[in-house]
Amino acid sequence: MKEDFRSIEFAPGKTLSIETGRLAKQADGAVVVKMGQTMVLCTAVSAKEARPGQDFFPLTVDLRESFSAAGRFPGGFIKREGRPSELEVLASRLIDRSLRPLFPKGYYNETQIICSVVSSDAQHEADVLGGIGASAAIHISDIPFDGPMAEVRVGRVDGNFIINPTIDELENSDIDMIVGGTADSVLMIEGEMKEITEKEMLQAIKEAHEAIVKLCDFQEELRREFGREKREFVPEEQDETLRSKVYELAESKIQETVGIGLGKEEYNDKIREIRNETVDQIASEEEYEDAEPDIVNLIQEIEKNELRNQILNKRRRIDGRGPEDIREIWTSVGYLERAHGSAIFTRGETQSLVSVTLGSKRDEQNVDTLFHEDPKQFMLHYNFPPYSVGEAGFLRGPGRREIGHGMLAERSLKPMMPDFDEFGYVVRVISDILESNGSSSMASVCGGSMALMDAGVPLKKPVSGIAMGIIIGENDHVILSDIRGEEDFMGDMDFKTAGTMEGITAAQMDMKVQGIGFDVLEKALEQAYNGRIHILEEMSKTISEARKELSPYAPQFLKMEIDGDMIGAVIGPGGKVIQTLQRETDTEIIVEEDEKGNGIITIASDNLEKAEKARDRIKEITGHLEEGATYTGTVKAVKEYGAFVEIVPGREGLLHISEVRHSHVKNIHDELSVGDQVEVKLLKIEHGNKLRLSRKALIPKEE
Repeated sequence: MKEDFRSIEFAPGKTLSIETGRLAKQADGAVVVKMGQTMVLCTAVSAKEARPGQDFFPLTVDLRESFSAAGRFPGGFIKREGRPSELEVLASRLIDRSLRPLFPKGYYNETQIICSVVSSDAQHEADVLGGIGASAAIHISDIPFDGPMAEVRVGRVDGNFIINPTIDELENSDIDMIVGGTADSVLMIEGEMKEITEKEMLQAIKEAHEAIVKLCDFQEELRREFGREKREFVPEEQDETLRSKVYELAESKIQETVGIGLGKEEYNDKIREIRNETVDQIASEEEYEDAEPDIVNLIQEIEKNELRNQILNKRRRIDGRGPEDIREIWTSVGYLERAHGSAIFTRGETQSLVSVTLGSKRDEQNVDTLFHEDPKQFMLHYNFPPYSVGEAGFLRGPGRREIGHGMLAERSLKPMMPDFDEFGYVVRVISDILESNGSSSMASVCGGSMALMDAGVPLKKPVSGIAMGIIIGENDHVILSDIRGEEDFMGDMDFKTAGTMEGITAAQMDMKVQGIGFDVLEKALEQAYNGRIHILEEMSKTISEARKELSPYAPQFLKMEIDGDMIGAVIGPGGKVIQTLQRETDTEIIVEEDEKGNGIITIASDNLEKAEKARDRIKEITGHLEEGATYTGTVKAVKEYGAFVEIVPGREGLLHISEVRHSHVKNIHDELSVGDQVEVKLLKIEHGNKLRLSRKALIPKEE
């Protein structure tokens, strides 16, 4: 294959380059994508045949960062990259969600995409480059693919949209959104915003799509020059006789069940009963005794068709709701008595129990990735136990789905969180999903907003979220508000938006079909706005603003500022002073230096009285000592050459043996012992911190 970089300016001032034929030549497809000095090697490999009995598409996408790409060592003891970070998992999910709809229906060959960040300039993020590279690697390969697709990031600074903004540009941006799509339509959206309007979001998506079209055309050029002939793929033909038998036995029963208007449990029980009866009857025939998987797939096909037809033709949903109706909502706060804040949010058959924990700066999460090093002071963790859907299963660590849902909820709430300098607490939110039938990530947003206010976190505005769906027919479409699980399964789009009364703070969209126009997206955004406002109004019936006081179980913080040259006195040699202070006052004391060189001290305790005691002790330590002043101190140590006397907490000075009295002292132990109270004069402060003391200076010479 040829080897060379090809380049394209896909947006004003933004150039991207792709090379193929030099690296990883045994992969089915491989490219290197470069923007600035960030380079991502993307490879694609797909098995030549599907495994026997395979009935789903086993696609795996991994984007991994190597710290060597930026000339750095990984943190920690092992000094080797381990399991993927949350940001790597999220980037992998974004690529997967854009690629998956583009593989042919019925293609079940195991496929793996690996995107390796091999060079990083710490300005051009690798996630969207990995998406473009993954598509290009598949597109020039022989793997069946209905692409290409491309991903771009959209930012907006001073009202001007920027495609693939740098890290520095993003700092001043009110939008950070990734859009994936083909030349014809948008497939995926994920991002956070600072209360932008629906109109502004739609404009951002259009700006992104213009760049996506150019990048897709660029990949077509690469395929014409470097591409291999696609391998032949013909979907496995279905047994039409079996299809007829299943439809004859199950179709009318499913039609009746879909039309009743049942809750999740009753509906699933009826469908399960129909499925079991159909399987038992058909599998009793020798010819179809091993056909259960195919029968189940056909029943799901009937169910999907009937659900879609009822919505398209009757505008009636599975539980009897209309397209814009939102299920009943009930909420509660303060349910967990010892948590710093808590809330229950229930919408239909989806329920989230949310707790809030407030902590000190030492509780912040250190982030060690190629592109982000700033510690996290707000985090949201999402848990999805199997009982939430009536199943039994193993409890393991969070998977990609849990990480993705948690991050979406975190992004939704983060723009409304107070600045750390203003509030001073590290905040952790945990959303435990107790029931699930519909968007549990949006339930986490709503419950999280209420729990934060219950905890007394001065949230700028309440936040709610809603999940939307779309059913597209031949000549019509229906937009659904607050979709259930079945509607997600059989729909053509899953679109979640979260925000305040004024604007959107986060969004996520996945398309299952191509060709949905911007006019449909505009209607979906408008309908989502109405639903979001309705949910906010329901939430406000329980709590609408942050409590004025924190929980009595929350840590209490006091902040104080000291002169920079007194930081050493507070810490003490080897940390002796600050450790003693923390132990004696039962507090946690954090000492930092600001840009001006002043000392900033944060005192944390479970009791305000303890924090105040520590503050008073620090004031004594940092109090201005005057040369020539008299102090009553405590003897802390006695040496042959003199005694060390603490004149204020944490400040000791040397009372030399020659300064004890006017006459000669043969043995200082005859004069002073540890614990004695002694009045001394501060003769001199040397080198900013060393104190010279005298006792004889206070005794008349004749005595």
